[in-house]
Amino acid sequence: MKITIGEIARQAAVSKGTVSRVINGKSTVAEKTRLNVLEVMKRLDYVPDPVARELSMRSKHTLGIWVGAGANRLSPYFNLIWRALLQEMQMRATQFIELPLDITPVRRRFDAVLLFHCADIDNRLAALADRHIPAVLIGHYPGISCVAPDDLGGGHLAAERMLALGHRRMLHLSLADDLQWAKERANGFEAGLSASGLKNLESTTVLGEGSVLGGYRLMRDAWNLGQRPTGVFCATDEMAVGALGALADLGVAVPRDVSVLGFDGLTELHPGLASVAQDIPAIAHMAVSLALAAIEKNSVRQKVVPVTLIEGTTLGQAPR
Repeated sequence: MKITIGEIARQAAVSKGTVSRVINGKSTVAEKTRLNVLEVMKRLDYVPDPVARELSMRSKHTLGIWVGAGANRLSPYFNLIWRALLQEMQMRATQFIELPLDITPVRRRFDAVLLFHCADIDNRLAALADRHIPAVLIGHYPGISCVAPDDLGGGHLAAERMLALGHRRMLHLSLADDLQWAKERANGFEAGLSASGLKNLESTTVLGEGSVLGGYRLMRDAWNLGQRPTGVFCATDEMAVGALGALADLGVAVPRDVSVLGFDGLTELHPGLASVAQDIPAIAHMAVSLALAAIEKNSVRQKVVPVTLIEGTTLGQAPR
């Protein structure tokens, strides 16, 4: 028997219109309802007709993607979020163009723009406002629609897990760049330590580049300067991989002597890497949904996507 959206609606206890909106990726469906419908579709092994779906979804709109100056386009994280965004737009049959750093000479029409948080965000938003083009940010910014992982909560979660494992001497490897997400991860980590009320905590933050090499240098230099943490929290998984390399070269056993926890969920970078993981597909889905909603002049919406902690072999009990 062919499964219809009517049967899906019946088993999910929603209307056929709601099922249709979930299939077509509309942003007007509550997240709990969307997940319920998707679960029923999966259970019934329902696959939408690709031709009918594309015809129903075909968009008249074109989205611009505007990457900030200095963005590391070769980083594993950037590649993942970029692919997730493109896949999301392809699923919705939405056209897109990548915008150059200077959009002054661009004459092609685009209806909304997705931006990554960058140092010159104010100038970019002003340039789009001059053209009356709505903007959606992957990051945080007042007054416009945004979506971002729960960086603050993720930092707090990292501190709670370290403390639960008995760690009391902490080192946080963060970024020297003035980036919102790095600040929030650091603030969340410090808030998590403070909330414990423990009096015997030691926590040091060092700043450098958010890369494998940056993490290696920060960890090596901190150790050579006499730092002896039992727990190391890194602002990115790339930095965590670098820190693990430095500890290996220093002859420090992980996690017997030092535990290392990263952030982003890129556990394929190192076997057993423990990490606070972003939900990158969910961020991409919400970013495109917000952009399409902004075109329709819907109200500003700011979304925070929950993070989860991935346990790994780089994270263990503090040494006695």
